[in-house]
Amino acid sequence: MKKLSLIALSSFLVFACSSSDDSKTESGGTTNPPTEEAMYFPDNGTDTWETKSPATLGWNESNIPPLLEYLETKNTKSFMILVNGRIVMENYFNGHTATTPWYWASAGKTLTATLTGIVEQEGFINTNNKVSDYLGTGWTSAPLEKENLITCKHLLTMTSGLDDSLGDDVSPANLEYIADAGSRWAYHNVYVKLQDVVAQATGQSWSTYFNSKLRNPIGMTGAWLESGEDLSVYWSTTRSMARFGLLALNNGKWKETQIINSSYFNNAINTSQDINKAYGYLWWLNGKESYHLPQTQFKFNGSVIPSGSADMYMALGKNDQKIYVIPSKKMVVIRMGNAADGENFALSGFDNELWQKINDVIE
Repeated sequence: MKKLSLIALSSFLVFACSSSDDSKTESGGTTNPPTEEAMYFPDNGTDTWETKSPATLGWNESNIPPLLEYLETKNTKSFMILVNGRIVMENYFNGHTATTPWYWASAGKTLTATLTGIVEQEGFINTNNKVSDYLGTGWTSAPLEKENLITCKHLLTMTSGLDDSLGDDVSPANLEYIADAGSRWAYHNVYVKLQDVVAQATGQSWSTYFNSKLRNPIGMTGAWLESGEDLSVYWSTTRSMARFGLLALNNGKWKETQIINSSYFNNAINTSQDINKAYGYLWWLNGKESYHLPQTQFKFNGSVIPSGSADMYMALGKNDQKIYVIPSKKMVVIRMGNAADGENFALSGFDNELWQKINDVIE
């Protein structure tokens, strides 16, 4: 295995030692404990990013090489861990680099959910309104009375009631009624109609509005590229994906600016309906009592990723594109690459195995 980069700054080691020493008084007692480390945000327009060493966090460094070996054998292109916004691990594999873009696949659903919240807070839409209020009737081939049951909120929660077995095509002819909106959860690309809602409501293209309201304010780079069947997929560097993960960790706030209101974002990362407890507004949720998987109507008991933290929420994309956000650990974990094992829609056994390896390092 070729040598892999593990970023560390010796200054943090010095700080940790001095902090420990300074907490002692001359009489051997202790002063107040050191204040909690502030959340860090990288500046926009630069790739300069503060780092922190695993040693200062008390991680088991001997388990880092096995984690990296595992990631490389699982077709990973990039891997990153942030703690309090600072990079603790940043690794690239198989010729991928910090400047190479890669696709988010369905992990980008969370970008759509976020921008939908922004357009609502600006007064352009109400997510409780029916989709046809913005797109007009006939955007599906469902009977009109059934189409008019479908709200923007149903698209956010994957409960449109449209037939998910017909493939990725979201043209009206391929969006057929199968159940009343809100009565059935199904993983379906019809969520992209929210992008059309945003464009119609604002009078701007999806990309223009996205760039001005989300991408640029948090210093991301990247672009939406067409992938067929009227779908677009976001491509960016790993650090741009990490910036969005950091925004999510901070409940939609970037530095001193609330990019998306915290009430909407809190709803987005909590159970959004009673059918799939592990789903919010296009975010996957760990630690719930039950879950559904893409392309199934079966309910499974227990947590989606048993080895992951119960408070973790995730942006998950085809072939194992991952953003894991863990508030209790103030941590964001990014994984980009090809499918770890077989092709998958969003979740796979890789998630649980990966978190077992990560836990060996951080716990």
